[in-house]
Amino acid sequence: MLSQILSLDPQYKIVGETGDGQAAVNLCLELKPDIIILDAKLPGLNGVEILKRISKQLRNLRVLVFSGHENPVLVREMIEAGAHGFVEKTAGLFEVKKGLEVVGNGGTYFGPAVASLLRNVLANPGISNTPDLLTDREREVLQLVAESNSTKEIAAKLGISVKTVDNHRTNLMRKLNLHDVASLTRYAMEIGLVEQKRHL
Repeated sequence: MLSQILSLDPQYKIVGETGDGQAAVNLCLELKPDIIILDAKLPGLNGVEILKRISKQLRNLRVLVFSGHENPVLVREMIEAGAHGFVEKTAGLFEVKKGLEVVGNGGTYFGPAVASLLRNVLANPGISNTPDLLTDREREVLQLVAESNSTKEIAAKLGISVKTVDNHRTNLMRKLNLHDVASLTRYAMEIGLVEQKRHL
C-alpha cells in the first residue's frame, strides 16, 4: 500500500519491493537504489542483518526504517548497522514523506515514539547488551528458530549442515542461559528479531 501511494508522487520512482529478507538484500545489491524504506522485521533476515549485508557495498544508500513495536535494543542496532531514520507504521503519510525527504537530503529523522526510545538508549548506553554476545550466524539461527523453522529447514535456508544448526542452537542456549525453543522464541521477540505473536 505504501509503495502504491508513493508511486503516485512524481518525485519518487519505485524500483523494487519485496517482503522477504534475503530477497531485499539481493534487490538492493542489484538495483542500487538511492533510498530504501526497510521494515525492521522481515522473515528470513531482519532489518539489522539486511543492513549489515548491504551497507558496506552501497555506501551512498539512505535508509528509512518503517518500524512497528520496536525496543531500545533494536533501535540501537539498526542505527549501528546504518539506518538514518525511523517512522512508525502507525504514522500518517505526511510523516512518512517527511522522513523520506529528510533522510533523502542527508539528514536523520525519528518519529515521536522511536525518538523516545532513542532518548532511552542514549540515557542508558548499557541497556541489554546480551545480543552483542551472539555472532551474526547465531542471530540468523535464532530468528529462524523463532519463526518455527525445523532444523532441516534452517540448514537448507542457510546452506549449512543439520549438525551445524544443532551446534548453533546449543551455543545460543548456553550463551543466553535458555533451555528450550519456546524460551529462545520469547527472547527473539523481546529483542525485536521477530514480531510479537498476537493471541485472539
